[in-house]
Amino acid sequence: MNHTSRAVGRDTVSSGIEGAWTTHPTTWDNGYFTLLLGYDWELKKSPAGAWQWEPVNIREEDKPVDVEDPSVRCNPIMTDADMAMKMDPAYRVIAERFFKDPAYFSAVFAQAWFKLTHRDMGPRARYIGPDVPQQDLIWQDPVPAGNTDYDVAAVKARIAASGLSLSDRVATAWDSARTFRGSDMRGGANGARIRLSPQKDWAGNEPDRLTRVLAVYERIAADSGASVADVIVLAGNTGIEQAVQAAGFDLPVPFSPGRGDATQAMTDVESFEALEPIHDGFRNWVKKDDLVSPEELLLDRAQLMGLTAPEMTALLGGMRVLGANYGGNPQGVLTDRVGVLSNDFFVNLTDMAYLWKPTGKNAYAICDRKTGQPRWSASRVDLVFGSNSVLRAYAEVYAQDDNQEKFAKDFIAAWTKVMNADRFDLAQ
Repeated sequence: MNHTSRAVGRDTVSSGIEGAWTTHPTTWDNGYFTLLLGYDWELKKSPAGAWQWEPVNIREEDKPVDVEDPSVRCNPIMTDADMAMKMDPAYRVIAERFFKDPAYFSAVFAQAWFKLTHRDMGPRARYIGPDVPQQDLIWQDPVPAGNTDYDVAAVKARIAASGLSLSDRVATAWDSARTFRGSDMRGGANGARIRLSPQKDWAGNEPDRLTRVLAVYERIAADSGASVADVIVLAGNTGIEQAVQAAGFDLPVPFSPGRGDATQAMTDVESFEALEPIHDGFRNWVKKDDLVSPEELLLDRAQLMGLTAPEMTALLGGMRVLGANYGGNPQGVLTDRVGVLSNDFFVNLTDMAYLWKPTGKNAYAICDRKTGQPRWSASRVDLVFGSNSVLRAYAEVYAQDDNQEKFAKDFIAAWTKVMNADRFDLAQ
């Protein structure tokens, strides 16, 4: 093994740690563990004045050659991190196994290096080329192939007859899909991991409501041959279609079957904990007060999901009138027709007949300008679409009387983009 060599020239500017970690720094061997475990080490200062560990009574043949003069041999060095591999009981067990079994060490290193260099590429389905490994690795968040040979119309009929509310269907589909991160292609609705640990217990997923809704979906999936992941998304789509029809338009929501259902064994719980949402402006929710403003958190989530500013605007306005806020929170629901995919959010947000008055840290009353009487409540996330010049421009487009159908079409397109963000099997 070549544990990164830092043997440096005399004129080199460095951290002050000077020396090589192994006898042969340019050769792949097990020398790092041979030296680490085979010698006692003492703390000394390097020629540059940094503290480093050097071996006690090292044999001449175990010393690496000087980087500039091969006829000179120097002491190898270790850092505090290296010494932890020897002194910490848990790390010591690992180091000793690597020392005794070089082949095992080489295999583990290859896997770790592959993970390091491919971690942000997403699942194996996105890999191309002849060197793609055939096995699925848990850090790739594997999802089995889903069934496409089932009656989608029959599943939609079962969902419609299930008694679940429009907000139940929309919120569950959104919560399942919103975990997608374009930064490393993790998360999303495919796999239905919202029904597994740790996602099923996340506060942002409203666990009590989620348990109730998933019980219905799992029965439908079992009876129809569809995956739970497909049923979750399809149920959200039926909610959108219902709301679109209530607005007076006949606009289908595109759906592509074939999502699979991951198992708990396919899910690295610890790594998925990093995906837990602590905020979601689209559902007007923040887990806890933070130094970052809610509207800035909204932008962070939107960019992770790959949304443009117009897409973010359309989705937020639509989610409000659909009544999809977290816990039924009324903030930003600027409509008297909850469940209708109308442009009421934008109309009332930009209407100069109303005045905004702060009522709390992240709470405002939207009041009648003449009487002063409160009409609706709103959050900073809602009002930024009326106060920020760029976002207000998008809001005013959707507030136009003749743009109600455009808003519905744009909402459907953005919604479908979110639901399919992790469908790497579909032609993009």
